[in-house]
Amino acid sequence: MTHFGADSHAKDMTAENNIKNLAVIERALGSGRIDKNTAVYLTNLYSDSMHWFREIFYVLGKCFGAPKAAVMKYDYETDSAIDEPIRISDINPLSPYLVNHRLDADPMRNQFFTSSAGHKIDLSVSSIVTVLVAAQKKIDRSLDKITGKYYDDFVNEIADTAHKILVSHDRAASANAIAEKIRERFGEKYITTASETILSIIGRGHEKIAVDLIRALDKIETPYERLQDVWRVKCLFDLIPQARFFMERLHEIMPDRILSVRDCFYNMQNPRNYRDAKIIINIGPDAEHIIPMEIICQVRTFFEFERKTHGAYEAARKKKNAKSDSIEAELARFMEDGVKSYNRMICDCLGDLFERVGWNILYSRNDDVSMFEGFPKECKLYYPQKILDNINEKLDDAIENEVFRVKDAPAKLSRHQESKIFHFLARFVLVSAMPYMQTDWTLPADNQATRLFNYVMTEIQRYYKKH
Repeated sequence: MTHFGADSHAKDMTAENNIKNLAVIERALGSGRIDKNTAVYLTNLYSDSMHWFREIFYVLGKCFGAPKAAVMKYDYETDSAIDEPIRISDINPLSPYLVNHRLDADPMRNQFFTSSAGHKIDLSVSSIVTVLVAAQKKIDRSLDKITGKYYDDFVNEIADTAHKILVSHDRAASANAIAEKIRERFGEKYITTASETILSIIGRGHEKIAVDLIRALDKIETPYERLQDVWRVKCLFDLIPQARFFMERLHEIMPDRILSVRDCFYNMQNPRNYRDAKIIINIGPDAEHIIPMEIICQVRTFFEFERKTHGAYEAARKKKNAKSDSIEAELARFMEDGVKSYNRMICDCLGDLFERVGWNILYSRNDDVSMFEGFPKECKLYYPQKILDNINEKLDDAIENEVFRVKDAPAKLSRHQESKIFHFLARFVLVSAMPYMQTDWTLPADNQATRLFNYVMTEIQRYYKKH
């Protein structure tokens, strides 16, 4: 009876919150803060919240299976788990929680361990994925985003698009004036019907460009379509290849649900130097009724630095006369420390792998297939082929000149075997490490693993510096 009572309480509490959210949406529509299209979109997101929350469970269950430990409450204030297990019946869309899963069939599984005194084995990297399931985003926060930043970005995009189309049709003289009229009209009230509004602004003199204009405008996301994190989770992995393995699994399991994928583990163009990956999937019933769910994939080491940026960002933002670009630069330098910390772990893993890879290649099976073949798993989200070809070519020269060589092999190695070892290890660095924004930074090289790591990372930096 207690179980059913608790379950009923969660349902009643969620249902009451749904009613409050829908009332806020209705008031926003009545006051003209949002239009009907936006109200319909928000109503779909904020109705039947318990149902959508269960859809999140469905996605996590398909990808990870059952939790491997007790479910814990999560506290946004401290950004950490509360040491208090909760029952499944107590979980509801209004409270965040943390749970640990195992990434089954993980290509990195059990590959990283260190031996200490007494033959004790310590795991350096595991297949455990920590999943933070966020509470439903508050309706007031969603309205602020839709009518604020998202709307500003939307207006700027449609004005710039109209300007570009007009210029391409030799209407440069009127392009600036019309772009200004667009900003003025959309600034008077909240509008999301871009095509018909802009066609009314440009008038009868531009019928020939109407088709190109409408086609371009229809590709621009409305402010409400940009709201994709009402339902969201964050998955923390030890290594980038694990995150990418999970992302590819999502593609395989539910290809029709994927709305978008963004992989920024290698991205050095982001002004904040932020490194993660994001997948948006549809947990709605079909393509006509989209309920987006945001899945952020991040490496655990970098997450620890991200937690620290919350306060740093607020402090930087509140500085008097602080320009946004200076704030971004300050945050980028801060996050670079997260990149360096993560790469130190990768370099340690490289050292752990060095001897074991060599032994397995030396004593490979009759078909010359190493036990490490397929590890780490090749993935589609990777560096440009030009980087890989360049590094492999230079690595061959370095091995030929004995810049890299295996000194303590249990038996004499052929040049082919030696090359296979170093190419394997270089590939591990390429799929696992993050490139630096700071181009002149390297790890202190006191062993061959670190020298190889620095070698590969320096070549990556040179490529990006040229391009």
